[in-house]
Amino acid sequence: MNPDETLRQQLVNLLLKRQAHMLFEDAVADFPPQHINGRPPGVEYTFWHLLEHLRICQYDILDYIRNPHYEAPNFPDDLWPSRDAETDLAGWQQTIDRFLADRQALVDIVQNPQTDLYAQIPHGWDGHNILREILVVADHNAYHLGELGILRQVMGLW
Repeated sequence: MNPDETLRQQLVNLLLKRQAHMLFEDAVADFPPQHINGRPPGVEYTFWHLLEHLRICQYDILDYIRNPHYEAPNFPDDLWPSRDAETDLAGWQQTIDRFLADRQALVDIVQNPQTDLYAQIPHGWDGHNILREILVVADHNAYHLGELGILRQVMGLW
């Protein structure tokens, strides 16, 4: 493999492989449905809120990469569901499905040899390129997936 292919493969691995952290699929596997709207003690958001936050933020970066008319959401309000929002099993599954589809769209961008990982995003902020955005997504996902795993453990939901 040449250095470009190696880098692309490592970025895909950050998004899809179990390396130094659990996978998204691990974190949501066999989640007890009666707890999707539950709030762990001392936490201001529910399990679904956390999952939806992951989805919203990942989509935001995907949109930033590919949308020349991108408008940044208001932080933090637009990046989390409202505190009183709840979902049902269909909504929980929709969040999962949309997260996975958006993650695959990011993988497709990385795997496309025509994608210049180093070029500044034309409509982006100074110095922002696709390489940076993929690293931000992977880092943010790993952080909150670890949080989800710990909260599941604390609540005895494994």
